[in-house]
Parts: sequence; structure tokens; C-alpha cells
Amino acid sequence: MQSKHTPPPRGFDDSEYAARCAAAQAVMAEHGLGAMLFASETDIRYFTGFMTQFWQSPTRPWFVVLPPTGKPIAVIPTIGVPLMRDCFVDDIHSWASPAASDDGVSLLVSTIRAVMRGGTLGVPMGRETALRVPLANILEIIAALDDIELADVTPEIQHIRMVKSPTEIAKLGHVCGIVSDVFATIPDWVHAGLPLSELFRQFKIRALEAGVDDVSYLVGSAGPGGYHDIIAPPNERRLATGDVFMLDTGSVWDGYFSDFDRNFAIGHASDGAHAAHQKLYDATDAALAIARPGATAADLYRAMDAVLRPDGDGDGGDDVGRYGHGLGIQLTEPPSHTSWDTTVLSDNMALTLEPSIVYDDGFLMVAEENILITESGVELLSKRAPRDLPIIA
Repeated sequence: MQSKHTPPPRGFDDSEYAARCAAAQAVMAEHGLGAMLFASETDIRYFTGFMTQFWQSPTRPWFVVLPPTGKPIAVIPTIGVPLMRDCFVDDIHSWASPAASDDGVSLLVSTIRAVMRGGTLGVPMGRETALRVPLANILEIIAALDDIELADVTPEIQHIRMVKSPTEIAKLGHVCGIVSDVFATIPDWVHAGLPLSELFRQFKIRALEAGVDDVSYLVGSAGPGGYHDIIAPPNERRLATGDVFMLDTGSVWDGYFSDFDRNFAIGHASDGAHAAHQKLYDATDAALAIARPGATAADLYRAMDAVLRPDGDGDGGDDVGRYGHGLGIQLTEPPSHTSWDTTVLSDNMALTLEPSIVYDDGFLMVAEENILITESGVELLSKRAPRDLPIIA
């Protein structure tokens, strides 16, 4: 299956990275920070363009220091230097890693001290952030920077990353379009008797043939009347008449994710399954109706929850915990559509709407769409699922 979509250009101009760094440096100026430190795959890639699957290896730490002006400074293992030279970085400090001791710690400390003499160092510390460094090394770094205070810059960096550029939006739209087309083919090749493992395998093959770079996330489930688990790997059980099944994929194109699912039934479905699918569609409709700049993530949650639980029984629906999230270079990004996330939506935010419902004998059903907040409201990135549960004859 070949993609019907014309792909946008790969990569970014330096102007994209310069704008991202300038936004973070404006935060530094506002809060009196002497530098920022990043040590996660997504933050390093976001500010430098350093994209590699080598992050699958947990052996080596990687660091980027953002000074108050100019390009980021990389403090990285020598194995990454050739790739980093092609990124939005001029200054690269490297060491042979893994090292028996001092695995980059002293080099990082000296780099930070060359940028700032005392003062405050901004570091992402909050929810959905990480330093991909051993805790022992983190403690060493903190001790060595004893005259430098640390400040949490999680809200500011997450806000910068939440608002997508036109180039980012083009990549998100492209991958969502490809995956929408692959989902549309499912009734043509899925049938009773197909093992769940083969369903997963064939979906990945078809998505790759259609033009995605990777299907790095594919989960789902199937069972008579419905499913309970939405994150398990597939087994060898064969699909049967009366099954309801779901596939949820995070497919990637040029480093940007799609993230949405689709539900189907084989032969027939119960009244409860049909009603659940329709209610999820209506909940998504309620969120789409209010999704615009100025609304909050909590507003989206409440709009969907009012449809799913009109009697207001409880404070979290089922155990899924939220009804969607942000989308971009990670499968899930802030904000979270929960009752407590008051993040204000702005144009050019990419989000998922992911309501879920429990029906009949404890079956769980989840629906998901990918959307873009625009100045005038909302635009679908994924092709909308139908209101009626699709039946595969």
C-alpha cells in the first residue's frame, strides 16, 4: 500500500532550532537563569535536532547546555560527535564512554562553569521529564555545582514544546493521514480466524509500506463482546465472530507521532458495545465543540465526562485516568485532559481526544482522535472514526 499523501520536507531549517532556543533563552532572561541543562532524548532532539535510535542503548549519558545566547553546547560521548556536528550545535565537548569512572560528570561540570559563574541553572524536574543519567551521577553533579542553585523550568519548556510550528504541524498531519488510510483498509483484510499476533504484524507491515518510518507503538486487544486490557502485547488467540477488537498505534514520520485507535467487531456486536461506541463518538463531539484557544485541558475533560457519566458518579471515570493528551515528538506530551490540568489551549497545539468507557460486564472501550487547535477552533488531523461501531462481515 503506497501513501496517497505528498510528504513535507524532512528535517528543519536552522531557523526552527534558533527560534526554539530563543524562546528558552527568553525564559532564562525573564527568570535570571545563567543556563539550562537538558539530559533527555526529547529535549536534546528538540533544541538541537539530534535524532537517533541509539537512545535505545541506556549505557551512556548525554547532555546539552543552553547558554543565555547562541547555540546549545553538547557534552556527549565521542560516538555521537559525527551526528551532532550536523545538528544545531557549534560547540561539542566529548569523552570516550562508557568510562570506568567519571562518565562525563567532570566534563559537564566544567562546561557549565565556563558558561556561568554561580547563579541559577534551569533544569526540567517535573511531571513527564527525565534526566537520562544514573542517580549517583546526578548527585555528583549537584555536589560539584554547590554554589549554583537549580530551578525547575518544566512549565516553561513544556509550554514552548506544546505550541507547534507550521513545519511540525505538516509532519503531524502527514503521519496522521497515512495511518488514517491504513486503518481504513482493515475491513478488507481482517477476518475471523486471524491470530491477534498476525493482526498486529500485518498492520505494522501495511503502515510501513504506506510510508511511515516506524510503528514504534502498537497495542490493542480483542475478546468476545469486548476487551479489558488496552496495553498488552498480542497473543496467538484467533479472532472469532462476536469479538470486539481495538488497535492503538503511535506511528512515526520524521520523528513525529500519530496516536489514535480504532474499534471494530467481527460479524456482530452486543447492544452495549454499539452504545459504548456511539457514546464515545458523542463525547469526542462535545470536546470538539469547545476545543479552541482559551479553553483548558480540564474543560475538554469535563465536556467528555458530562457525556460519558452524566450523573457525575465519581471523580475519574474508569482507571484510564485521563481523556487525552498532547502530541508531537513524543507519543504522549502535556497537557493531560483531566479534571485538574488547567493548561490553557492556544492555537497550534496538537492534542489527542481519548475518552474511554466501561460497559456491559466490565468491558473497556477507548476511542481516540488527533486534533490541532487553530485560531478559529479545531482541525482534525486523523480521519474521524464513524459513530457506529464498524462490523466486519
